[in-house]
Amino acid sequence: MDFAGLIQTDEYEFLRTHRRLGKRIMLLGPGGSYAYGTNCENSDIDLRGITLNLPSDLIGMTAFEQYEDPNTDTVIYSFNKMVKLLLDCNPNTCEILGLKKDQYVIQSPLGKELLDNQKIFLSKRAIQSFGGYAGAQLRRLQNAIARDSIPQRERERHILNSVNHALEDFNRRYEHFQKGKIRLYIDQAENPQLDTEIFVDAHYSHLPLRDYENMWSVMHSVVKDYDKIGKRNRKKDDNHLNKHAMHLIRLFMMAVDLLEKGEILTWRGGDLDLLMKIRNGGFMKEDRTFCRDFYEILGEYEKRLEQAARETILPDNPDMEAVEAFVERVNRAAIEEREESESMGKTFSLSD
Repeated sequence: MDFAGLIQTDEYEFLRTHRRLGKRIMLLGPGGSYAYGTNCENSDIDLRGITLNLPSDLIGMTAFEQYEDPNTDTVIYSFNKMVKLLLDCNPNTCEILGLKKDQYVIQSPLGKELLDNQKIFLSKRAIQSFGGYAGAQLRRLQNAIARDSIPQRERERHILNSVNHALEDFNRRYEHFQKGKIRLYIDQAENPQLDTEIFVDAHYSHLPLRDYENMWSVMHSVVKDYDKIGKRNRKKDDNHLNKHAMHLIRLFMMAVDLLEKGEILTWRGGDLDLLMKIRNGGFMKEDRTFCRDFYEILGEYEKRLEQAARETILPDNPDMEAVEAFVERVNRAAIEEREESESMGKTFSLSD
């Protein structure tokens, strides 16, 4: 796909003419399957980018978070919003920093600096963000296939993993919590309709009710989602299910790389054989459920993520001193409305 030529067409004129875009765009590249390398002939074209805030956003009365063009499925985030999303290691948006170099159709000097400095934003928050998102994706996948496609023991383990991932954010915010503890584990079921089930041992003293309610609602939401799993929704065709399963594994791959290497690796060139096998139905059975091999692969990646979370090289929190210095410098350039047109060169020009 010639993305550089695509953005010069009339359909993408807004990139050249909108006052918030044009030469204010720091980065622009493909999103979705084209970003991962898992695209096929029917893949949608998505563009994702980052643009400088206007001076009036920073020292005036205007506010801006993102620009969306639904006709072309293009989303361009303001720099300040992107910083907030990066600090939380948001899986959907941090992907733009992990493309191959030749995938960027626009890369300004400030955009290149953002790519070069991406590590200052990364932290152990990725454990919860990627793990929680992958857990949610798994629940959606299970909602689309038959209840008995996974043994009850295995489904219970997935629920426990999802709850633990969801609670990690609570534990991070209450790092020095001294008012009690909670332990979740799987044991022989007391419910005669189950083989195994999750149990809770909890002890608290003088715990604020709102904190307890917040923690309980997290667990309740995960279990409720799994309990809704029923017969497959026939509206979701096989291609959709296979694509969903592929992206579930891809999320785990990205999370492991992020924790082990401290890098955002969106392009999955070395993993395409496995990912495309999943996408092309290599793990789907005749009854339109997934075979045990798929769940074994999923289980292995869950174990790898758990190990990577224990041994990660990432700090507990982002390097806020470095982040603040970088953000201030970029926003000073935005206030000065520095065009830097000479540095951008014809490769990234939107107005040739």
